[in-house]
Amino acid sequence: MKGFTKFGFILAMLVLIALLSACGGTTEDAGADDTDGKESAGSNDYPSTVTIGTASQGGTYYVWGGGLANLLEEHLDVISNVEVTGGPVHNIQLLDADDIQIGMVTNGPLYEGYYAEGEWAEKEYSDIRVIFPMYYTPFHWWSTADSGATSLWDHEGERVGVGPAGGTPGTYNPLIYEALGIETGDQVQAGASDMASQMMDGQLEHIGFSAGIPISAVTEVETQMDINIYGLSEEDRQTVMEALPYFTDYTIPADTYDQLDEDLETMAQFNFGVVQKEANEDFVYDFVKAYHENIDQMINTHASAKEAEDPSAILINQEFPLHPGAIRYYEEIGVDLPESVYPPEWDE
Repeated sequence: MKGFTKFGFILAMLVLIALLSACGGTTEDAGADDTDGKESAGSNDYPSTVTIGTASQGGTYYVWGGGLANLLEEHLDVISNVEVTGGPVHNIQLLDADDIQIGMVTNGPLYEGYYAEGEWAEKEYSDIRVIFPMYYTPFHWWSTADSGATSLWDHEGERVGVGPAGGTPGTYNPLIYEALGIETGDQVQAGASDMASQMMDGQLEHIGFSAGIPISAVTEVETQMDINIYGLSEEDRQTVMEALPYFTDYTIPADTYDQLDEDLETMAQFNFGVVQKEANEDFVYDFVKAYHENIDQMINTHASAKEAEDPSAILINQEFPLHPGAIRYYEEIGVDLPESVYPPEWDE
């Protein structure tokens, strides 16, 4: 009888614990439903570490990644890992897989990924959210002076470096040749530093790249050999932009490179910092605020950040949704955002 009583007591306690757990779950669920239909963009915890997706070494993204990492650690006490990636296309895919938490993208891959219109996009990457403006990425090309090349039309049948697979140049240089009807020889897909090394070793005569200017790989090459740096004629730009509407006209100032004698007419895409919509809202707000309030720190990292000196540069994006944390900051400082950039999860 004594043994039975002890067993009954234990059974009763287990039942009581189960009932309390069920009640606790009900209370938590009820609180979670009390959101007036707003999906929480801050459901994830405020991060203590993040991974930043950049691009190849020798390009501007990689330099920016280091600058953003310093900013996050200094102002938010968040530690960052700066990841070498294939560039914007790869960054979109890595964000979607949560292999990185902060990425950098150009307007073309953002367009193609969001709408699943790029050959690389196996689905709509519609959970990506813009958080801050960066700079224009102008496309330009350079060849050894000995080659005599001063135009893309001189690349006909030639071996050319087009940039890393998944990066902005590696994705769009082949499309630019296609739009113009230029049939090159082999197209070398590699990072800026690798292509520069190949040029200085005599293995590559023509390189096309796109990044915030000045591109360190161009600066490195021109200190060691004579090169011709060139863009696109107005006629060629119009032809390309009819086929690829996310490009815009751009002028590279003559003082960008030592071997550039005059302003260079070409075309560009704009760059944005991005996260996934699940990113912690308070973190995104703090990050965007620290970014704009310390933009001089980023300008010291790379001169291209001057194009984000005015926070209203975020208005260059009129199409893709912003993260709610970013919206809070821009509304707070009086930027009049278009209705088109408010995401589905936003609920005032």
